[in-house]
Formats: sequence, C-alpha cells, structure tokens
Amino acid sequence: MKAFSYERAGSAREAAAALLKTPNAKFIAGGTNLIDLMKLQIETPTHLVDVNGVGLDRIEPTEEGGLRIGALVRNTDLAADKVVRRDYPLLSRALVSGASGQLRNRATTAGNLLQRTRCPYFYDTAQACNKRVPGSGCAAMEGFNRTLAIVGASPACIATHPSDMAVALRALDATVETTDAEGRTRRIPLDLLYRAPGTTPHLETTLERGEFITAVTLPRPVGGTQVYHKVRDRASYAFALVSVAAIVQRDGSGAVALGGVAHKPWRKPEADAAMPQGAKAVVGQLLAGAKTSEHNAFKAPLVERALGAILADARARA
Repeated sequence: MKAFSYERAGSAREAAAALLKTPNAKFIAGGTNLIDLMKLQIETPTHLVDVNGVGLDRIEPTEEGGLRIGALVRNTDLAADKVVRRDYPLLSRALVSGASGQLRNRATTAGNLLQRTRCPYFYDTAQACNKRVPGSGCAAMEGFNRTLAIVGASPACIATHPSDMAVALRALDATVETTDAEGRTRRIPLDLLYRAPGTTPHLETTLERGEFITAVTLPRPVGGTQVYHKVRDRASYAFALVSVAAIVQRDGSGAVALGGVAHKPWRKPEADAAMPQGAKAVVGQLLAGAKTSEHNAFKAPLVERALGAILADARARA
C-alpha cells in the first residue's frame, strides 16, 4: 500500500471541499472495496477524506410518501429496517444476498453504489485493463470472460457492475442526491449515475470531482410481488453471474432489472412493457443486441429461466 495522508470531515460540504484541495484524494467510509484496492495498488490515493462523521446515517420518510436513505446507512441496517422490509422488500432481499454479514455491517449505501468491478483482469495487475490503466487494452476480450458483460459493453471494456443493492434500486426507480463544496445539490436518476464504458471505461460515473452522494431516495411504494433472484457459483459470498430484480403486479405488469450482465443495473422500459407477455418477451427486449462469447453465452438463457420462475411464482401467489 502506498503512503497517504488522512483527515476526518465534519459535514458533506466540508468533505467535498477537502477532496478538491488535494489531487488524487478519495472519500472513505466503510472502506470494504477501497482498502482492498489500495493493498493491491490498483487505487493509490495520496489523501483520504474520512466521511464517517458527516451524519448521513438516517432512514426517513419523504413528503411524497417515499423513503430517503442517508449515504452512510450501513447495508445491514438498511436491510433490517422495518419500513424497507415492509414496503421495499426487493431492496432488503438484494442487500442480504450480497457479501458477508461482516462486510454488510461496514458497507454503506453510497459505497455500495460506487464499488468497482470484480472483473478478474481489473484485479490482476499483470494483465492489460483499460479501466485500471487507460489505453492498455482489455485482456478480458480474448480471455476467460465467463462472469463479464453481454450488453452495454464496448471494445474497450466488458466489465460488469458488482452491486446487488443497485439492481434492486434500479427496479424501484431510485434517485441519487448529491452536494458539492459550494453547497449545490443535484438529483440523479440511478440509471444516469453510471457511464457506458465507451472508449473511457476508467470514467465510471457522472459525478463531478468533489461531488458527494448524500442520500438515495425511493418513490412511494408500488406494492406487488417483489423478488430478487441471484444466480452465483457459491451459495454465499459470491458475486452474481446473473441476478434478476422483479416487481410483479397482480395484472402481470411490473418492472425488471438485471445484474451481472452490464456495466450498470440493466433495465429497459420496453422490457417492462412486455411483462404481461412472459419471460421470453421481456428478456428479448432486455438483451436485444447482446454480444456473448463461448464462456458467457449461458447468461441469456439463464436470465430467461430465472425470470420465468419468478413470474410463475408470482402468478401462483396472485
């Protein structure tokens, strides 16, 4: 690990200002991803701004009937919150399917959204990776890419986003709130938080330097049968090969988002519109134009079977 300096911020605005003062500074909260990357010298910040003391650790109702989740709410606390379990069970189920109990105790809401890919070529510093070293190439393209993207990728990068929580939040139409050093705020629909890899896969979000996530807001609960189905190599502590977050209403309408197939939680309005027609129609829309390899071609039929099981179960419960 490279040497770095450290400070604690007392407010979100102070944290944003502190980040701007030092080139190559990073925010740190739970540190469940960043510390690992620093040990591998994939991340080499010269300065860490500890944001654990800025007070954004509450879950509160919004005036619109939704929920506002502070950026520093720990994953364990969010999954166990009685309002989340009652009104947004999809989110609770996605959270408990991720990582381990110990990691969820430390991991925060904002950190979960901003965690970096688990592409093995990103973590192997002996391999070419445009996300780690821009312009170096992508060894995953011709390598063993079983876990990697089949939609939304580019010739420069086929990495996937690892978050389970983000997939559920995408299906629930979550919005990210931010502030900056001047106190200016933004509300960003979750889908617009993530950049497509294009020719610059090292640029992963639309956040400006120093912009600080303060909360995630959810709209009024939509009800329905809410299911998060994660397919992985081990029963626990493994990232998704594919995951399906689905909200199914009694009339067959609803929303579907996928994990493990793209650089971000993957959802399309035309796929949601096809839900009454069944899993094949939905997946046909979601994965239109998918580019697969001999290693990851299994993902498309796996998504269809997973969604088919969810829809059949929802019909049985109706």
